[in-house]
Amino acid sequence: MPIASVNPATGETLETFEPLDAAGVERRLARAEEAFRSYRTSSFPYRADLLRRAADLLDQDLEAVARTMTEEMGKPLTAARAEASKCAKAMRWYAEHAEALLADEHPDPADVADSGAARAYVRYRPLGAVLAVMPWNFPLWQVVRFAAPALMAGNVGLLKHASNVPRTAVALEELFRRAGFPEGCFQTLLIGSGAVEGVIRDPRVAAVTLTGSEPAGRAVAATAADEVKKAVLELGGSDPFVVLPSADLDAAIATAVRARAQNNGQSCIAAKRFIAHADVYERFTAGFTAAMRALRVGDPMDEATEVGPLASRQGRDELADLVEDARARGARVECGGRRPEGLDAGWFYEPTVLTGITPAMRIHQEETFGPVATVYRAADLDEALALANDTPFGLSSNVWTEDPAEQERFVRDIQAGGVFFNGMTASHPALPFGGVKRSGFGRELSGHGIREFCNVTTVWVA
Repeated sequence: MPIASVNPATGETLETFEPLDAAGVERRLARAEEAFRSYRTSSFPYRADLLRRAADLLDQDLEAVARTMTEEMGKPLTAARAEASKCAKAMRWYAEHAEALLADEHPDPADVADSGAARAYVRYRPLGAVLAVMPWNFPLWQVVRFAAPALMAGNVGLLKHASNVPRTAVALEELFRRAGFPEGCFQTLLIGSGAVEGVIRDPRVAAVTLTGSEPAGRAVAATAADEVKKAVLELGGSDPFVVLPSADLDAAIATAVRARAQNNGQSCIAAKRFIAHADVYERFTAGFTAAMRALRVGDPMDEATEVGPLASRQGRDELADLVEDARARGARVECGGRRPEGLDAGWFYEPTVLTGITPAMRIHQEETFGPVATVYRAADLDEALALANDTPFGLSSNVWTEDPAEQERFVRDIQAGGVFFNGMTASHPALPFGGVKRSGFGRELSGHGIREFCNVTTVWVA
């Protein structure tokens, strides 16, 4: 696809960008290599000071940055502001905690005495230039949650952002430059997806991280494996939202709507499959449907809008195809299921609830990237857990129960990278984030995330 900002609320092309040619990519790779030589030995306080400056600048520019995101990918302006603010907080968190997270680790001397060591320890050292292939749905947060820990660890960053958010990509490079990071520490590569393989294979690139679709993840992982380079993948999700009889039903319904409609439904960790115990199924479905139907769809720049357009025409059409396939195979459309009236210019889709889902329907196994929810009835806890795990994905999960034994059962048996009880899945700098099965491998955020792109070095002294 062309590298262009297209307003999904209107279909208007705002700006197009020429992709970097081979010489332009070469200059930036050389710059990254040069920057890493000196930046890798810089102190934690120096890096932290730079990252705090970036956070301060982001706070100052919050309104402009938020509007750019909304114009490029359609998230409600209120959500865009919240995303920018979250990024600044994450920068400050890593500025404060990175040195402790990467401190030398010293085993008990008695444990290594028989190795002949007078002392031994583990040191975390940076790898080099890390390529980040990032998606459009959280165009700021996805990048910052890679960049903040990578830069604090002493790595340098190369960003290949989604081709429909180039303004945000350029603004991110400018942000780190203005904060005072040395030239080459963080650079945006305006390139198409076809150029990614060549960048991964370049010997000056040490590792790659990708957030995106399963096909993109497979391609990136295959290239990284062929080059024997570290990769972290955060791919799709079809997260279950399980409601059991002991749940606070009003709170569960209100949270279910936020969990499905956040970011216009375009989030890997948005709850997508809602599984209600038979004892509460009717009440949950009725309340959830009414609340989804009541969501206000419209101009994402309007402060009152709760659901804006999908980011692309293709995404809207693919979502509609999933709904039509389910409808044709017998699913019941409780609300929505079509384009809203009066919003023909943009790529809008009504908040939709489907029931009567069967394994014959594509939507049973495929990820719905938009404001479409499927609701299932479970006879008991065992069936609820089986339905929750009946997906090729395993990113996160939500379970509503006040019963400690039920909570422990889900902690033990859910096939996901996280389980959130009586709340909504969210990412936080202090908690590891990532999935299992076809949702990818490796972790972002927390100490686990910052260590992913480090050389874990054993130091042994006789």
